[in-house]
Amino acid sequence: MEPWASLRAIPARSKRYIAPFSGPNAQRHRGNCLNRPVKQDAASDAELDLYLAYQFLPIRREQGQVLVATSDMSTTNLTRIRASVGNARFIFVPKRQLQRKITSQFRQRLSEDATFSLWMKTPELSARRIITRGQIAAFAGIVIGVLTIWYLAPSVTAHAVVATMSVGFVVSAAVRALLASLGGRKRGAQEAASSAPIEERHLPVYTVLVPLYREADVLPRLARALMALDYPRNKLDLKLVVEEDDEGTCAAADDLATFGCFEVIRVPLGFPRTKPKACNYALRFARGDYLVIYDAEDRPEPDQLRKAVNQFRCAPLGTACLQARLAISNANDGWIARMFALDYAVWFNTLLPGLDRLAVPMPLGGTSNHFRTSVLRAVGGWDPFNVTEDADLGIRLAQLGYRVSMLDSTTLEEAPTRLPIWFKQRSRWLKGYMQTWLVHARHPALLARRMGGRGVAMFQMFIGGAIWSALVNPLLWLIFIVNTLFVPSNEDPDAVQMFACISGLGLLTANTLLACAAATDQRRGLAMLVPYSLGLVLFWMLISAAAYRALWQLFFRPFYWEKTPHGQSSRGRALGV
Repeated sequence: MEPWASLRAIPARSKRYIAPFSGPNAQRHRGNCLNRPVKQDAASDAELDLYLAYQFLPIRREQGQVLVATSDMSTTNLTRIRASVGNARFIFVPKRQLQRKITSQFRQRLSEDATFSLWMKTPELSARRIITRGQIAAFAGIVIGVLTIWYLAPSVTAHAVVATMSVGFVVSAAVRALLASLGGRKRGAQEAASSAPIEERHLPVYTVLVPLYREADVLPRLARALMALDYPRNKLDLKLVVEEDDEGTCAAADDLATFGCFEVIRVPLGFPRTKPKACNYALRFARGDYLVIYDAEDRPEPDQLRKAVNQFRCAPLGTACLQARLAISNANDGWIARMFALDYAVWFNTLLPGLDRLAVPMPLGGTSNHFRTSVLRAVGGWDPFNVTEDADLGIRLAQLGYRVSMLDSTTLEEAPTRLPIWFKQRSRWLKGYMQTWLVHARHPALLARRMGGRGVAMFQMFIGGAIWSALVNPLLWLIFIVNTLFVPSNEDPDAVQMFACISGLGLLTANTLLACAAATDQRRGLAMLVPYSLGLVLFWMLISAAAYRALWQLFFRPFYWEKTPHGQSSRGRALGV
C-alpha cells in the first residue's frame, strides 16, 4: 500500500493529534489527499529550502485553506509553516515518507541544483569549464616562444628549460620542508582552549554525510564506527548517500535505516556521476548547524564531533572548516600501504598544519572535513565537476574570505593494498589538482586581491608545485642519469649535468623529509616504517606515472570518477567486510 495512505489530518487551530479518519468518507478523503499529485499552485520550487527546513509540503489549496503535509507537528513548527503559507490544515506524515514525497515532487530541481548551482552562482570558480580561452592563449604563447628560441639557440634553450624544471622542483621541496618545520610544532594553547566540555543540552544538531557507491559490504563496519561517536543520538543527523541504481548498497542502507538512526538519501542518475554531486544533493537535506563528511571505511575518534563543536565555538566566525588528521589503519598490508601511510603522515601531521600556522589556503583531505553548514551552502557546496573536490573547496573557501584550520583529532582510513587500485586513485587526485589549479589561477589579479601575496605564492608553490614536481620528476632523473653515465667530462662541465645534480639533490631532500616526518610522528607508531622510506624514490616515480595518466585524462576524460573500492585490507577481510 502507498505509505501516504496512513496520513492523519489535524485542523488548522488544533495543537494535538486527532484520530485517523474513519467513517464513510474516510477512503474518499484519503484518496483526495494522498493519491493525487501536488498541485502546482500549492508547492513552489522557490520555497523548496523552506519545505526541507521546516519539514512540510503544501499539497493543494481547497476552500481558502492550504492542505499541508508535515512530519513535525510541534506548535513552533506549525506557526512557522502558517507564516509561510497562510491559513493551513495539516496532515501528519512520517519523516521518511515526507522526504520521499518531496524528492519525488522536486526530483529534477534537486538534481539540477546539485549539478549546476556552483556554475550558475560563480562560473569562474567552477571546473565545468576546465580551461579558458585566455589560458589556452597563454599556454600556446609559451610553447611557441620556447620553440622559437630553441630554433634560434638550441643549447641555451635546453639549459634554460632544465634549469627551470630543476629550480621549480627544489623550490617545491624547500616549501614542503618549511611547512613540515612549522607544522611539527605543537599548538597547546589552541588545543586547551577548545577542550572545555559542553553540556549535552547545548550541543547543536550535527549532520554526518557518508557518500556510498557499491559499498554494501562495508556498511556493517561503518555503522559500528558511527554508533561509537560520543554524541547525543537525538542530535545526530546521519545520512547515507547512495546512487539510486546501486541496488545492493540501497538495500543494505535501508536495512540500517530501519533502526531509526540513519536516513537514506537516494541520488538520481545524471551526469557527472561524482562524489561531490552526491554530497551537494544530500546537502539540501542536512539539518545540522555543523556537517562532516566521512568515507565508508572511516573510523573517527569517538569524541571528534565534540572537539569540532568546541573548536568552532572558540574560533573566529571566518573559520568555515576544520580538517581532522587522517591516518592509515592497515600500514602493514604490503609495500603500497606502507608508502601510503608515510605519505599521509607527512601530509596531515606536518604539511597541512604548516599551512594552517601560516594562515594560507589549505586543500582539504577527502574526508573528516567539518563545516559550518550555513557557510558551506553559501559558497555553493562542492564542485561536482572537480574529481578532487576537497582540494578545490579548501582553495575556494580561501578565495571567498574564509579560513580552514586543523582539528586535533584523528580518523583512521584504509589504504589501497594493490597497485592498480592505488594507481587509479592517485591519478584521480592529481587530475583534480590540475583542475583546481586551472580554475583558481585563471584570474591572477583577482586571486591576488582575494588571497594576498603570501596566499597566492603558497597556492602556486603547494598546489602548482605538487603537479610540477610529479611531471618533471622522471624527466630530471632521466637527464641526470644520461649525463652521468653517457656524457664524458671535460674542462667545461655541461650545465645540464649540473642542473640534473640539483634535481637529484631536491629528490634526496624530499625523501629525507618524508623519513624524518615518519620518525618524529610517534603517535601512530610510524617510526617502524622509516626503513621503508628508502623505497620512496620508486614511490615518487609511480606518482609521476599517475600524473601523466591524469594529464591524459584531463584532456580526454576530465570528469571521469574512478571509484576506489574499500574493505580490501586484511582487517576488513577478517571482519567479513
